[in-house]
Amino acid sequence: MSSDYVIEPIEESDSKNEWIIRFTGQMGFAGAGPLIREIGDRIREERPERVTADLEGVRYFDDYGALVLYELGKVVDQTEGSWSVTGADEEIQGFLSGADFTQDNTCTFARKKRSTNMFIRIGDATLKELKNLQFMVSFIGSILLSLVYVIRHPKSLRVSDTINHMERTGVDALPVVAMIGFLMGLIMAFMSSIQLSQFGAEIYVASLVAFAMVSELGPIMTAVVVSGRSGSAYAAEIGTMKISEEVDALYIMGFDPTIFLAVPRIIAAMIMVPMLTLFSNLFAIGGGLLVGVFMLDLSLNTYINQSLYALTIKEVIWGMFKSSVFAALIASIGCLRGFQARGGASAVGTAATSAVVTSIFMIVLFDSIFAVFRSYW
Repeated sequence: MSSDYVIEPIEESDSKNEWIIRFTGQMGFAGAGPLIREIGDRIREERPERVTADLEGVRYFDDYGALVLYELGKVVDQTEGSWSVTGADEEIQGFLSGADFTQDNTCTFARKKRSTNMFIRIGDATLKELKNLQFMVSFIGSILLSLVYVIRHPKSLRVSDTINHMERTGVDALPVVAMIGFLMGLIMAFMSSIQLSQFGAEIYVASLVAFAMVSELGPIMTAVVVSGRSGSAYAAEIGTMKISEEVDALYIMGFDPTIFLAVPRIIAAMIMVPMLTLFSNLFAIGGGLLVGVFMLDLSLNTYINQSLYALTIKEVIWGMFKSSVFAALIASIGCLRGFQARGGASAVGTAATSAVVTSIFMIVLFDSIFAVFRSYW
């Protein structure tokens, strides 16, 4: 969709050659060229003395909308008229505040004046966070409704996309997850053996490595790796689509972007991350086995039996449950940051960075909640 416009004379003006251009709809990539050509040609032909752009009816505005205003301002300046903009809301003003349209036909980026009032800055930051919280709650509700719809209508799930995301999230991440798991097990076994050897309890190195990795470190380390690989990728992909108006195109074509983009990624992550956690645990036990056999003089059977003795089905299921929750958090946050991306290309990098940082924070937070819950369970 593109913007519509109406050119009206300013009735209260003494001169009949003063205009107000009322823009409505979306000022984005789709309508930028026609707006510049049509309105620019009419300004050159009729040469108004003053032109005012009214943006009160604009529902969507991005860099291309700012470009339209800049180019029309140049045309007005060339015809020796005056140019002004009115009716812009706070979001549009954020786009326009970064550019100065009045300096000799050159668009220069002006520094935004910071308010010296601390309370104003705190209030502005608070309102922005509340707006982000509102968007997050709305997005969570959309995710839950979309998952229910997919369960009731399985054919609505894009199976090919889901399998593709499973491959990228799980199979492609297996080498790095295996290597990190192996090194974690090796380091834990080596460091714990230094202390346990003082009491002649080297055999308990196997129990420590197996229990710690399966219950805590395996799910956390796997989730951190996946958040860095897949969470950032989800945010960057959807953020790019959001900025290029592909998400808006999905709305126009009648597709639900949540079902089309977010649900396949969330399902793929929730299936593959627990499996990656199992591989991480196995390789970590292998790293501990290497230390136990070659440095602590434990036999292969002794180390394996001690590891199996320390583990129970309950611990394995608990670790996989935590991995599933972490996977849902990673995929949801990545998609959320992607849908929140607004502005230019830098917004994609910001979305990816924010997705990783937020995911890691939520992983640690939920792991702490699980630890407290388990201690009282």
